[in-house]
Order: sequence, then C-alpha cells, then structure tokens
Amino acid sequence: MARQVTRLTDRKVKTIAATGKEFTLSDGNGLQLRVRPAGTKSWQFKYSDPVTNKTQKLTLGTYPDLSLANARTKAIEYRELLAQHINPKSFEQTKKLEARKQQTDTFLTIAELWFERKKDNITPEHAYREWRTLDKYIFPHLGKTPITAINAVGTIAVLRPLEKDGKYSTVKRICQSVNQIMDFAVNHGLIHANPLAKIIKVFRKNTVLHMPTIRPEQLPDFLERLNACARVQTKTKLLILWQLHTMTRPKEAATTRWADIDLENRVWTIPAENMKRRKAHRIPLTPQAIEILDQIRPLSELYDYVFPGERDTTSHVSLFTANAAIKRSLGLKDELVAHGLRSVASTALHEQGFDSLLIEACLSHADQNEVRASYNRSDYLEQRKEIMGWWSAYIEEAAQGSF
Repeated sequence: MARQVTRLTDRKVKTIAATGKEFTLSDGNGLQLRVRPAGTKSWQFKYSDPVTNKTQKLTLGTYPDLSLANARTKAIEYRELLAQHINPKSFEQTKKLEARKQQTDTFLTIAELWFERKKDNITPEHAYREWRTLDKYIFPHLGKTPITAINAVGTIAVLRPLEKDGKYSTVKRICQSVNQIMDFAVNHGLIHANPLAKIIKVFRKNTVLHMPTIRPEQLPDFLERLNACARVQTKTKLLILWQLHTMTRPKEAATTRWADIDLENRVWTIPAENMKRRKAHRIPLTPQAIEILDQIRPLSELYDYVFPGERDTTSHVSLFTANAAIKRSLGLKDELVAHGLRSVASTALHEQGFDSLLIEACLSHADQNEVRASYNRSDYLEQRKEIMGWWSAYIEEAAQGSF
C-alpha cells in the first residue's frame, strides 16, 4: 500500500525553518520542496524517465518567487507530458533552444546571410541601393522580429505608408527583396513556407513611365544642338557620341577603359562587372567609333579611362555627365535623357527591318525566350557588325543633315 502523503500548505511552506541540513518535503504527484541548510527553498519535480525508467529531478523555481499553487500547476503539466511519454527535462531544454534560436534567427540576421550570397551576383551599385532601401524602410520595423514570426499582415502594414506616398516602385522592389529573404529562410530549413509570396498583389501597381526620348528623324536637330553648344565640353560631346554610336548605357559609356578596347580587331569588350546583366558584352567598333577614340585620345591616353574625371583623372567622368549636358546645356529636359539614345537606335533599326534578335543583342538585352536563351551562348558579334555599321552611317548622315 502506497505511503500517504500529507500535502503542503502555504502556511507550512512559509514557516519551515532551516535545520542546518538539506531536506525535502513532498506535496504529492512528484512535487517536492527542497530546503537548503541555510533555509533557501526551491521546488523540484521528481519523476521516472518514460524511456529508461530512471529517476530524475527537474528544478521548477525558488520559493516565494514560485508559489505553491503555481508549482502544483507546473507539476500537473509535467505529469501530462509523462502520460504522452515525453521527458519534461528534454521538453524544457527544447523550449530554451527554440527561444534562443528565435532571438538569433531574426529577420535582419537572415537578411544579412542572404545578402552575403546575393551581392556577388549583382553590381556594387545595385547591391548598395537594395540594402539601403531595406535598411531605411524594413529593418527598423521587422529587423528584430524572429524569422518564424514574420507574416503577411505585419509586412503589408509596414509597406502601406509607402504606397500612400505613391512610392509604388519602391514597394515593388521591397516585395521582391523580402520574398528572396524568406525563400532563403525556407531553403535553409528555418521556416516551412514563405508567408510573403503573394503580398505584392495587395498593392497598387506602378505605372511605368518610359524615359523621354526622341524619334530617329529628330536626330539631325539633336546633333546640330550638340555640336553648336559652346557650354558642353569637347570630352562630354565625345562621350555622348560614343554612347550613341555604341548603343550603350550611360554607365557603360562613362566607364570605358582603354584596356578593354582591341583596336586591332576593332572590338570593345565591356567587363561583366560593368554590365547590367553581369555578363561581358562585346561591341564591334565602326570607323566612326574609332574616330571618336582618336579625337579623345590626346585628352586621355595617359589615363586608364577613355573619359577621365575632371578632378580625379584616375577615375572616370560622372555617370550623370551626359544626362546633365542633354537636359541643361541642350535644353532638352523632359524631351530626352542619355539612356533614351538607345531607344532612338532601337526604333531606327527596327524600322529599317533588321532582325529583332540581333538588335536586342546590340543593346545587350536578355532574350525574352527563356528556352532559347538557355541553349544559346552566341553574342552574334559577326552579324552585329552590319547593324552597327548601318547605325553609325545613319548618325553620320543625320549630323550632315542629309535626311
């Protein structure tokens, strides 16, 4: 017959005095009060491991911080775990690990790991802009949140003020970034699914405004303005013409290096790190493009860059030099931007009837046919020579007012 246990009372627990020796008093159901030699009291739960059947003890807390009533509640919880063949000590250890994991696996921590992987595959400028946007709009609100607690409702609430301010493109970019971070967390086993996968659908769509450009037939007027404008430096004029003839982006033109130009084979190879798609791009150089290099050579042949900076000749001109000249000095604000020169070329070449695939290759655009792009490794350099030659001749005729 089991020994009858006299249950403890609040008064008894409170008045128990130290004896100079450690002893325990049982309350039944595994709950014990442990009294230290100096009189310190603490609760413990005594039980048999459901697998090994060995006796174990689990400390619950000190008295009076943990009252008799609350200690009994804890003991009941642990007995329920034992009924399910769960060891209470293992259960508590798992809870602590999960709590510690939540503190370390925050949204910011996972974002930093994701960014370390991503930044090597994009340009430094793109990486800087993407991280700065997250740092400005997302991390102050969600940075310390455990990755497991990130949800659609909370994230949408953070982005609503941006939508209200009309920053639709910023909202779109942020949605793309946070989705990549959450996918990263899924792939690393930190969460089971991405709760932010569809949040872009709840926001107003951004209305894409095409950058200002001109029609090909307006090219003679543009070139006349450029050549006649005394406020535009010779180097800047040559930069604009170089960008126009090579169909490049403002950044690609501004960062042209002598070392990347093969005059013998008449090819300019733009390194992958300077390209939007992070893929090296070869451009056939026409006689007119070579003439531009000959004109700029006396101003820059001693430097690395074809278009060196004004104050720092070891660097290149500003990426905004051509655009500033077009908008301010030529008075074409809201009519044409430097990047729009590529549209002039694209329109003229398509209207002339050239193969669209070759035109897109000239512009270093990605092939929209994903299946074809996955197999096609050609940059059509030889075929593009005819197109580039026609375009340079077209520009030359426009400069002479021949059409």
